[in-house]
Amino acid sequence: MATTVATIDVGGTGATTAAGALTALGAAPIAAYAQANSAYTAANNASTSANNAVLKAGDTMTGALALSAGNSAVPAITRSGDTDTGVYFPAANEMAVTTGGTVAAGFNSNGVFFRNRIINGDMRIDQRNAGASVAIGALSGTPTYITDRWKVYQYVDGAFSWQQVSDAPTGFVNSLKCTITTAGPTNNNEANLDQPIEGLNVADLAWGTANARPVTLSFWIKSSLTGQMGGSLTNSAVNRSYPWAVTVSSANTWEYKTITIPGDTSGTWLTTNGVGIRLYFDLGVYSGGIGPAGAWASANYKGATGDVRVISTLNATWQITGVQLETGSVATPFERRPYGTELQLCQRYCQKLAGDTAYTVVVQGSQSSTTSGVLTYNFCNPMRASPTATFGTIADFYARNYAIISNLVTFTLDTGVNSTKETASFLVTWGGAGAAAGDGIQIVSGANAPKVILSAEL
Repeated sequence: MATTVATIDVGGTGATTAAGALTALGAAPIAAYAQANSAYTAANNASTSANNAVLKAGDTMTGALALSAGNSAVPAITRSGDTDTGVYFPAANEMAVTTGGTVAAGFNSNGVFFRNRIINGDMRIDQRNAGASVAIGALSGTPTYITDRWKVYQYVDGAFSWQQVSDAPTGFVNSLKCTITTAGPTNNNEANLDQPIEGLNVADLAWGTANARPVTLSFWIKSSLTGQMGGSLTNSAVNRSYPWAVTVSSANTWEYKTITIPGDTSGTWLTTNGVGIRLYFDLGVYSGGIGPAGAWASANYKGATGDVRVISTLNATWQITGVQLETGSVATPFERRPYGTELQLCQRYCQKLAGDTAYTVVVQGSQSSTTSGVLTYNFCNPMRASPTATFGTIADFYARNYAIISNLVTFTLDTGVNSTKETASFLVTWGGAGAAAGDGIQIVSGANAPKVILSAEL
C-alpha cells in the first residue's frame, strides 16, 4: 500500500522534506530516511530547493559553499533576525565584518594591526608647536610642519594660520584647523597640506608592478565652505599621480569620507627610506597642478579638477582628522594606536629635546676648553636619517657645571661623522670662563623654555 506524505519533521527540528510518496514497508525505512539531525543529501549533503541550502546541527557538507559578496548594509552571512550584522566580501581576497550596517573590521593579507600607513592621522602629536597657532604668510614657499608628520606648503598671494585644536568628531580629541587670514588669487600658485609616507612602510603595496594592490583613504573633514574638496597621491619622482575628490555637503559639520584607489601598475615607487607615497590635500592648486579625479596620470597633480579653492575665501576654515590609508577596498574604523606608540612613530622623523619646560637639562657632555664643550645625545628611537637641528633663541640656553657659568653664544649640531641617525653631537660655546677642559658640562633651558628640534623628515 502506498502512502502520500505531505511533510516529514526530521529529528524534531522543524526541518521538512518536499512532499513525496513513501512506501510504508515498515518503521526501519522511514526511520532511516528521517533520522535525527540529518538532512536529505541530494547535493553536497544539503536539502536544496530553489538554490537555497538548509543545514542543521550534525550535518556534514562537502565542497565549497558559494555565497553572494554582500555589503556592509546586507552582509552575506548574518544571524537570523539581525540582517545588518555579519560578514561580507568586499573584493577578491578580502572579507569584512559589519555591525549594525557599519564596518567594524576588515581582513586581507596584511592582517588587522598597523593597518594605517598614515602616522598621526588623528593630529594628537604636536611636538613642534604644542597646540600653538602657526601663521604662514604670502608667498612663503617654505614647507612648514604643523602637527607631527603634516606639512603645509603655500606659495600664493594669500596667508593662513594652522593649529592643532580640540574641535573633533565623536571618538577623536584633536583636529588640524586652517583659517584663511588673507584671501589668495582665484587661480594661481598653490596651497596644500601633505604627508610623505616612507617607502619602507608601503613596500608591500607593490606599486609600479602588475601586482599593485588597491588602497582606501578615509578621513573626517569639516569646512565653512561646501562643494568638491580633493587631493591626490603621488610618487617621489612626481611623475605619477592619482587625483581624488569628495563632496562636503554641509558647512561647519564633520563629515566622513572614503575613497578607494587602485594600485598603480606604472611608474617608479620607492621602497627605501625615501618618499614612497605622498598624500596631498588641496586647498588651492594652480590650474596646471590639478587633473581629472579617479584615474592615474603621468603628471604631478596635487588636486582634482573642480576642487574648491579654500585659500581664496577670507576667513574660510578647513579642518581634518582621522586620516587613514590602508590596503584593500574597504574603509575600516580608524586605527587608534597607543599614544606612546604613535609618539615613537613620529620620533623617527622629529625629536624634541627641549621646549616644554624651563630650567631643564637639554643635553650634557664635557668641556673642550673653559668656554666651549662637546655634548652627545642618544636618540630615544633611531631616526630615519642623520637629522638637522633648529634651535630657539641661543641666549636662552645656559652652560652649567656645578653652577650656572654663562648664557650660550653658539649652539650647533655637529654634522660630521659624530652625528648619525642614532646619536647627535653638539658643539657649544659660552661667554664666561668655567672649569677646566675635560670637566662635565650641562646645557640647560632658560626661563623662556627654548626649543631644540631634530628633524629627519622626508
